Amino acid sequence: MQLQNLPHQRPARQPLLLRQVIDTYLESHAHTGGRLLYQLDTYLGSPAPLLAYTKLTGEAWLRTLPEEQAQAAATLLSDFRAYLRDEGWLDAARPVNQFD
Repeated sequence: MQLQNLPHQRPARQPLLLRQVIDTYLESHAHTGGRLLYQLDTYLGSPAPLLAYTKLTGEAWLRTLPEEQAQAAATLLSDFRAYLRDEGWLDAARPVNQFD
């Protein structure tokens, strides 16, 4: 997949927001855990830039959840992180990868 064909291009200097990516993820995946992902955005300081979400910040957020939610959230985060990587979102969010 080539990044220039991805729908998540944006003008330079404008950070890619986590909430925008969550919206796109939920549109393309039939998940009932959308509320949990929006809670992650709030935890990271909504509107949080996508790059505020890392494996470490995700793990810190999981520790704040009640135990009955933490397992489902961990599974959801694993799937969401794979989506970010596989669909090129993480690369697109890094300023070094801006197109000329």
